[in-house]
Amino acid sequence: MTREEIVRLETYLRKTFRLDTIEVRQRPNKDDSAEVYIGDEFIGVMFRDDDDGDLSYQFQMAILDFDLES
Repeated sequence: MTREEIVRLETYLRKTFRLDTIEVRQRPNKDDSAEVYIGDEFIGVMFRDDDDGDLSYQFQMAILDFDLES
């Protein structure tokens, strides 16, 4: 992903989730995805999908069972 895409995605996520600490970071040796963090905590991966000229992004986040405990 380009730096411009990352900035646009970060802005979108911050606005959508109303959370200024969300960061989208480039992944080493990958150009089709970026990592998503809240502060220093990794929360998921954002994938770029350019299928047949229709550009979209997919956010994948795993939620572990022990994270759901209060």
